[in-house]
Amino acid sequence: MEFTLLKEDSSSKARLGKLKTAHSEFETPIFMPVGTRAAVKTLTSKQLHALEAQIILGNTYHLMLKPGAEIIEKAGGLHKFMNWDKSILTDSGGFQVFSLSSLNRVTDQGVHFQSHIDGSSHFLGPRESMAIQKSLGSDIVMAFDECPPYPCSRIQLEESLVRTEKWARVCRDYTLHPNQNLFGIVQGGIEADLRRESAKSLVSMDFDGYAIGGVSVGEPEELMYQAVEASIPFLPKEKPRYLMGVGTPKNMIEAVMRGIDLFDCVMPTRNARNGMAFTWDGKVQIKAARYKEDFSPLDPHLDNEVSSYSKAYIRHLLNVDEITGLTLVTMQNLSFYLDLMKKIRQAIENNTIDELYKKIVSLYPN
Repeated sequence: MEFTLLKEDSSSKARLGKLKTAHSEFETPIFMPVGTRAAVKTLTSKQLHALEAQIILGNTYHLMLKPGAEIIEKAGGLHKFMNWDKSILTDSGGFQVFSLSSLNRVTDQGVHFQSHIDGSSHFLGPRESMAIQKSLGSDIVMAFDECPPYPCSRIQLEESLVRTEKWARVCRDYTLHPNQNLFGIVQGGIEADLRRESAKSLVSMDFDGYAIGGVSVGEPEELMYQAVEASIPFLPKEKPRYLMGVGTPKNMIEAVMRGIDLFDCVMPTRNARNGMAFTWDGKVQIKAARYKEDFSPLDPHLDNEVSSYSKAYIRHLLNVDEITGLTLVTMQNLSFYLDLMKKIRQAIENNTIDELYKKIVSLYPN
């Protein structure tokens, strides 16, 4: 992996960069559509190409349960299995074993947990996570970490941080494929000193990139921004920075202006399944009755496949449970998110990010 810092904004900490993996080269800041189970819900890889997606995210926890890492490895890796020839980032599975499993037992070696699918017993630790992600063959591999809940006590955060740093060292020493790159994950909850300690410890291990985790777990957005601000000064400028699981358009431009390069979030795809579209005119609840005879395009400011269909038609598809409706709104939402990041990159290049920020916040105030 190669990361090149192209420009830093003069009025903020926003950065324009270029990231190259074995499968693709793209500019940052960038948004990664979430392909939890080896698919971005309702879309094919060809449709993702049409949206100009450059990198997507796969989920280690879900893929280890079904179909299993062995099957994907036999298929030639996740890229071949899902017919996706650009970059893939896989998360470590740590967040899911803590959030999805109703019964889990944490030890210094890893987590014993029950599958949310059938209740079967499993174990996932740093070595296991690395082995699975090696089998998947992703371009960017995430270190296995413990993601503490919000709120939690200072003692819990300190214990979690010790465990996360121990696991990070195990991951760092694990041999991946030559084309794979490992990111460490900064934790520490909402405590600035713990975030600082975590960032410094990870940087001493010399990862290929760094993520800020443990955010967007129920805390107020101001605390999320504070966690970013507490971490960023201690991360090297020459390596990419990834804010995990974030977020709204406002969240993303706020984070970009604090120095973040990579984002992922289920919001555009999940909201699509609830009939909510992101557009350059603001949110559109497309199932609403007022769109019954609205034959205008969903977003006249975007030139994509969805532009060929009217609001009335998309509303009709959703209200009669036609899967095509979900596909069209998902395409719209991801098209908007990717276009937003494109406009952010252009704004950094042109020194106009303050103007874009005002526009985004007026459309999406929270």
